[in-house]
Amino acid sequence: MELGKQIRKYRQEAQLSQEDLASRVYVSRQTISNWENDKSYPDVSSLVLLSEIFQISLDEMIKGDIETMKEVIKKEEIEKMNRYGVIYTLLLIGTAVSAVPLFMWLGHLAIIPWGMIFACAMVYAFKIEKVKKDNDVHTYREIVAFSEGKLLDDIQKQREIGKRPYQRLLLVVGCAVISFVVCVLIGLIMNLFLS
Repeated sequence: MELGKQIRKYRQEAQLSQEDLASRVYVSRQTISNWENDKSYPDVSSLVLLSEIFQISLDEMIKGDIETMKEVIKKEEIEKMNRYGVIYTLLLIGTAVSAVPLFMWLGHLAIIPWGMIFACAMVYAFKIEKVKKDNDVHTYREIVAFSEGKLLDDIQKQREIGKRPYQRLLLVVGCAVISFVVCVLIGLIMNLFLS
């Protein structure tokens, strides 16, 4: 049985209207309606209040709905990681593309707007890393599976855990090479325009 049906069932058994229940849980009548129609879920403090009002345990109230809540949380995490990834990618492209025009236009003062764009990109990089850490996702394959809402089986997971040290080394080397190439290209372009 889903949580919304449980709330409706116990509310009706207690002979409470949605407005009565809303006032006792300190939410709006619309919020109760959303809970009962599975459009949203109550937070932990609301669940505790509901269990006290209905005089039942939390286990009894959320019975059968734990898996649904896990799926909602997982979906939110995936959407968050994908959203952060898009923002990070756009900011990173903006950082790379804006470097030469900003330095040509503002000279040495260009470091301020360029640094702000770069700092914003790094904020989103850290946010992505936090989501990855919270969900134990590290390798490329794990990230792709996670962003598609899939899970790796235990054997695949162990194989990916074994790859992590090598992928970190490749990531460090790859970032160093890309940074070097970008710096050389920016230097060459600056020399061409200043000559």
